Amino acid sequence: MASNPGILTDWPWKPLGSFKYLVLAPWVVHSIYSFLVKEESERDLSNFLILPFLLWRVLHNQIWISISRYRNAKGNNLLVDKSLQFEQVDREQNWDDQIIFNGIIYYLLNSTLPGASHFPIWRTDGVIITILLHVGLVEFLYYWFHRALHHHYLYSRYHSHHHSSIVTEPITSVIHPFAEHMVYFMLLSITSLTTVLTGTSSLGTLFGYITYVDFMNNMGHCNFEFIPKWLFSFFPPLKYLMYTPTFHSLHHTQFQTNYSLFMPFYDYIYGTMDKSTDTLYETSLNKEEEVPHVVHLTHLTTLDSIYHLRLGLSSLASNPHTLKCYMWIMWPITLLSTMLTLIYGRTFVVERNRFNILSLQTWVIPKYSDQYFLQGHNDSINHVIEQAILEAEKKGVEVFSLGLLNQGEELNGYGELYVKRNPQLKMKVVDGSNLAAAIVLNNIPKGTTQVLLRGKITKVACAIAVNLCKRGIQVSTLHEDEHMKLNKSLDMNSESSLILSKSNSQKIWLVGDGLTKEEQLKVLKGTLFIPYSQFPPKKLRKDCLYHSTPAMLIPTSLENVHSCENWLPRRVMSAWRIAGIVHALEGWNEHECGNTMFNMEKVWQASLRRGFLPLKFPNEYKY
Repeated sequence: MASNPGILTDWPWKPLGSFKYLVLAPWVVHSIYSFLVKEESERDLSNFLILPFLLWRVLHNQIWISISRYRNAKGNNLLVDKSLQFEQVDREQNWDDQIIFNGIIYYLLNSTLPGASHFPIWRTDGVIITILLHVGLVEFLYYWFHRALHHHYLYSRYHSHHHSSIVTEPITSVIHPFAEHMVYFMLLSITSLTTVLTGTSSLGTLFGYITYVDFMNNMGHCNFEFIPKWLFSFFPPLKYLMYTPTFHSLHHTQFQTNYSLFMPFYDYIYGTMDKSTDTLYETSLNKEEEVPHVVHLTHLTTLDSIYHLRLGLSSLASNPHTLKCYMWIMWPITLLSTMLTLIYGRTFVVERNRFNILSLQTWVIPKYSDQYFLQGHNDSINHVIEQAILEAEKKGVEVFSLGLLNQGEELNGYGELYVKRNPQLKMKVVDGSNLAAAIVLNNIPKGTTQVLLRGKITKVACAIAVNLCKRGIQVSTLHEDEHMKLNKSLDMNSESSLILSKSNSQKIWLVGDGLTKEEQLKVLKGTLFIPYSQFPPKKLRKDCLYHSTPAMLIPTSLENVHSCENWLPRRVMSAWRIAGIVHALEGWNEHECGNTMFNMEKVWQASLRRGFLPLKFPNEYKY
């Protein structure tokens, strides 16, 4: 929001929230109905294509968002290397408002303005007029309007909202108050209205021009440089006719320079060209990909989890992963993305963070959770993980942490498989089990005398049970096989604290994978479920408390965090991810994986010392 909001700051449909798209419904229904029922000679193709064009604009913007976030995560050719925060992501959630607004205007003009319907597909004279008007008039008017917006009165009421984003994303280009956007629309409509009124308009001219505007807007705000230098060497005048991401990035950092829309020649004419533009351009082109100190390897979970990645939809990525009823509409794209991930088969970078002296990256394996449980997939998954480890080793990464199912016992023996296969590894492999177990132990309320452990018995479960039994806390299990596996981990002095229970009377359940619906329904009211697994149990009881999977709040000094890790809240990281960061910060020169456990207390204290904080649950639950 602008520092001193002026009139017409908010968009008219803001009160509708997620239902704002309904404002287009009457026109869309009328357009489709008219096209289907009218005779072929009376059908207006231009009216019918408005909706597909609006959808294309949404897709076009999203492609730029994903590409930009991917390149920013890799770190090469970066322009502004500063932290992007949730505040900016939330502020820029309404980037599609301008598409809705434009759609309404298109439908209105199509139905009311003479000559604004039944366009031909192409007219060359209309294209020439559009080019001349844009270069000669639109760019000139925009330059002076933009300079006026930087006057204190207009800047504080309107344009400061746009400049709140120092680290720009493609969608930053359209984040303006409603009144400001109306002026932009009028400026950019000069070309279209002129061709309509002169009878030279066409579908190619109208849709092509708006696509050009979207492309240049997104490119100028993408925060990485990719325009090759040879292009300007081959045609030197191009530097006056096309700006670069570097050019507009300087406007967001220097404010009083580089005002032009897409063609910088007016900045040259009026002396507002930033003198460092060419230098920063060349420096950015030569900036190599950043080598991280720590890499966290995760994978896709559900089929729609691709949208929840940082490279996906920002509105979903910036909030915990929950099922959205409207996602079924996107099933064709979901199916396509699933096929692409199966074909691609290599890890890709999704996030880059910085914590003190450490550079951090998150890599994703294009495999879904269900694939980890299918027979015959272990070899292919292990191959992808091992290739990622070797790639990280080659880059010079110091610590490699395994997240979610990438460190399963049956899959790779908690990561030990890769260490044995590659004994020359200088990089340390961390499975995070020690910190996960420590977090669960510290989540158990003080004064607890007995717990029930239910679910798949992993080394985390065994470590928890051993520690509790040594404290004299009774650990119960419901199944014989679970009891026998845990019993093997205990020494003779602790065995008496492990019992095979015949009831569900315990009020604290430590749960892993395999907790059934029937077992949840039988527990006592007020039972506390504390997961020790990577995936949370389904919350079937409203009268019970479900703690998060092992995770901690991250320090404020951990930068560039603007997406949620799967189902975890904002600025909360899983134990498996934090473990790799702490391992690197402490400089521990040993692998933290396999069947043996590290010193849990040592890892826990190191995490607290580095600023990570335990998650809390409501105080009214006393045990």
